[in-house]
Amino acid sequence: MGTQSSTKTTTTAAPSTWRNWAGNVSARPVRVAEPRSVDELRETVRRAAADGLKVKAVGTGHSFTSAAATDGVLVRPQALSGIRHIDREAGTVTVAAGTALKDLNLALAREGLSLTNMGDIMEQTVSGATSTGTHGTGRDSASIAAQIRALELVTADGRLLTCSEKENPEVFAAARVGIGALGIVTSITFAVEPLFLLTAREEPMAFERVTAEFDQHWAENEHFEFYWFPHTGNCNTKRNNRSTGPAAPNGAVSGWIEDELLSNGLFQAACSLGRTVPATIPSIARLASKALSARTYTDIPYKVFTSPRRVRFVEMEYALPRAAVVDALRELRTLVDRSDLRISFPVEVRTAPADDIALSTASGRDSAYIAVHMYKGTPYHEYFTAAERIFTAHAGRPHWGKVHTRDAAYLAGVYPRFGEFTALRDRLDPDRLFGNDYLRRVLGD
Repeated sequence: MGTQSSTKTTTTAAPSTWRNWAGNVSARPVRVAEPRSVDELRETVRRAAADGLKVKAVGTGHSFTSAAATDGVLVRPQALSGIRHIDREAGTVTVAAGTALKDLNLALAREGLSLTNMGDIMEQTVSGATSTGTHGTGRDSASIAAQIRALELVTADGRLLTCSEKENPEVFAAARVGIGALGIVTSITFAVEPLFLLTAREEPMAFERVTAEFDQHWAENEHFEFYWFPHTGNCNTKRNNRSTGPAAPNGAVSGWIEDELLSNGLFQAACSLGRTVPATIPSIARLASKALSARTYTDIPYKVFTSPRRVRFVEMEYALPRAAVVDALRELRTLVDRSDLRISFPVEVRTAPADDIALSTASGRDSAYIAVHMYKGTPYHEYFTAAERIFTAHAGRPHWGKVHTRDAAYLAGVYPRFGEFTALRDRLDPDRLFGNDYLRRVLGD
């Protein structure tokens, strides 16, 4: 039953179990708080500390790790939403942390503005997406967090800290990808630009060709990615480049066939069949890899970068040095071909330029990502363990919001600025108010 705290924050005692989107993580917090203002959030943090409880903010639960799980106070920031300010001269927008990316994209488009780059789904809150290092693909344009120009966060002592390159720069350098370890983000200021058009070219391509030509495709396109279908030699490529127009969006019928019927409806049915009868998966993969045809369309950014993802899955993703990604992908293919594994989900490959964020997966190095998935309810440990062995052999960095088994000792070896982040955490949260089991594993005590 809901009760009101002294600051009018909606607080629910003894809530039911919280689960993430994929269903692989659950938690039973002592209470759930839904602050409706920054002041209410600050009081929530102070009260949690006074009660000796840990406190974590959770967005829409699209992470596959327990980064936001807690048995203390679970903060839902969705009431802290909406655009606070647009500065067209500076080319920035300030948005409350609980705003969903899809709502931000729609609001920006109405204002004739857009983020430069984004991931392929937009269900997450802006704070959840940036805190875990969500990214799209880009030759020159980096992750969503790299587009942050300022942020505010509530620290363990209840202070509201404003961070940018000029104000608290050492916190800004880390908190853009903070995994919830430094405080609770309340607002983010993003760099934006006038709305532009992208032309997407999707084209089936053989595995051997796309891997042999990977460097060429990366160099020739602003945004290049591809999907390999395990048990086949087939891939689907996507190249997004800026266009002067005119807009030529997908037709309503053809778009529905590709994005809903094939990529979600029939794919859901195929995955369900494969989960029940694994022996059918290679045949299904061969059919699925040939079902998507080449297509070209031109539209505003979020309609090109993002797509609906209704089939639920569990995912592991590692960032590798870009020069190592083709070798690692070939090793993964050999592994699948020589094993009894049955993989119904495509393997996704994307890129990002080096950035200057301490715990960004692209921190200090040009990177490429390999993401492996398994359909929800399908055993994934054997596949992910074998894939992770390949990725770590290439000094891979796991996505903070996706399944992995790495710990602080490993991560300190692949992140040159790891010690900088943990030292800042010691200063901002010495009592680990924002800690949980996941952060203890990846950051240490």
